[in-house]
Order: sequence, then structure tokens, then C-alpha cells
Amino acid sequence: MLQVPLPGPLFSEAFWIAYHKAMEGGTKTVVDVGSSRTVAGTFDALITAYYKSSAFTTLAKSTQSTYRNQLEKFREAHGTKPVAALKPKHVDAILGEIASKFPPQANKLRKRLLKLMSLAVKWGYVTENPVQNAEHIKYKAKGYPTWTDGDIEKFRRHWQEGTPQRLAFEILLYTGLRRSDAVKLGWQHIQGDYIVATTKKSGDVVELNIPIHGSFRKILDSTERKHLTFITTAYGAARSEKAFTNWIIEAAREAGLPPHRSPHGIRKAACRTLAESGCTALEIMSITGHRNIKEIETYCVAVNKKRLAHSAVTKAHGAA
Repeated sequence: MLQVPLPGPLFSEAFWIAYHKAMEGGTKTVVDVGSSRTVAGTFDALITAYYKSSAFTTLAKSTQSTYRNQLEKFREAHGTKPVAALKPKHVDAILGEIASKFPPQANKLRKRLLKLMSLAVKWGYVTENPVQNAEHIKYKAKGYPTWTDGDIEKFRRHWQEGTPQRLAFEILLYTGLRRSDAVKLGWQHIQGDYIVATTKKSGDVVELNIPIHGSFRKILDSTERKHLTFITTAYGAARSEKAFTNWIIEAAREAGLPPHRSPHGIRKAACRTLAESGCTALEIMSITGHRNIKEIETYCVAVNKKRLAHSAVTKAHGAA
């Protein structure tokens, strides 16, 4: 089968003129310059174009890595197939197979395909986006378990002050930071009585000014100033996000906590503690850096229900 190289840039006027000339000459394998094994009109070609587009290159590196991992699994199974042949029933079948084992992964792939096919419409691969008419996978998300007061007490009892595990735990609990921000935290972020840092979420950069609680200040003051970050490996190097998560999960297991007690569960515990202290959703968001108030209102509503229930029983039966 004859291959015909096409000029760049991809989908430019010169590209399409050469493409149509090549196709008029008979069925040929048409490739973009630098992509000798990519057949035009296939998902291989579409995904390659997506990786080069601003829709992908402007994403955070960590997000790019996540999206690429999801798309490459799809590409491995369907890369050689023509984009124009994809129908809603095919999308339903692909997602249904994944959902039978991993429902969350099916919805994540649906999001990636929805964006990919919207670009396919824009770039002339197809006229309609078949993913829009595909079924949304319904399931009850479990999420990361929130650390309970019992978990917190047990962890502290096992990991005494002065251990790196205890320091990492207290940083997460007193700041409510995401693991990606917690592993970067260091003395350079301490300004007087505040931790001043920036966090990035959904493309927005937010500056956080987190007051340092007295108990947390004592822990920080007892920490040696040997490294750029507070959370390090045994060799003094900064920990990666994934390695940090596994490290905390293992530390929790060693402390006798239930399975899957993760850094994100400590972040949830920080939000819960703030809500139980009477903080409003906006006050909590100013500390944790959340952008979606609905995520925080979940904690506030739960606390309010507990208070209302206590008030109701008191009114009905009197104070204990």
C-alpha cells in the first residue's frame, strides 16, 4: 500500500489540497509529516492532532499525563479505526464494557472522548459528535474515605512527634492542602503567622493565606531546617505526589487504620473539622483552595443536620 506524505501544518490549506489529491488517485495510506504510521481519518491521526493542539498543550503537565494515559488505552484498541465510523451505539458499547468493571474510568473516558470528538467536528473529521448522544454511566461514587476522629487519634498515637509521617500528617490536617501542594510546602512559604502559597485548579491560580495554629506552630518550630520542603524521602529529596500517597497509605496501615486511608481523606477531615467548628463554606474555601462551593457545602450541611437534630431532641425532651 503506497504511503503519501502530506505537508504541514496539520489541517492547513496545503495539507487538505494534498490530502484530496492523494485520495483521488486511489486508496492510499496518507500520513502526516513525522507520523509515518498514522493513517489519515483514523483515531491515531485525531489523537496525534489533539496532542499538538492548544486544547492539550495548555493543560497542566500532570493533567496532560492523566489524559494521555486514558486516551492511549482507547487508542490501543481503536486507533486504526476511522473516526467517521464512530456511532453512539459504539460509544455505549465501549463505555459499557469498561463500566462493568470500573464505572468511574468509563465516565472519565467519556469526558475525554467528548472533547476529542468535538475537535473532530471542528477539524472536519465528522459533522456530529456521537458521544453527546451516548449514555452517561450512572454509579454511586465512593470516593476517598474521610479520616474519622478515631483514625486521627490512632495515627497520632502510633506516629509520635518528630517522625516524618507525623509531620506530613499534621501539614495535611492543619492546612487542608492537596497532596500536590503539600509536597511542595517548605520554609519559604512561612511568612509570619501565615502559610502563603499558591495553588492551581482548573487553570486558575489561587493565592492561599493559611493562619498557622498554635499547635501546628510548635510542630513546625521543632522541625529541622535542612531541606527545601518539609516532606522528604529518607535521602532528603522531595516526594512525588504518587509516592507520597502510597507512603501515607502505608503509614496509616502500620498505625492500624482501615484500608485506603489516603492524603485526600485527611484533606476531607480538615474540611469536616472546620465545618464542625462553625466555619462557613467560604471560610473553608479560603483555606483549602476549593473552587467549587458545592464540594464544601456537603460538609456544612452534614454538620447543620447534626446540630438541628440535637436541637430538635432538646426541644422535645429537654436538655440531658
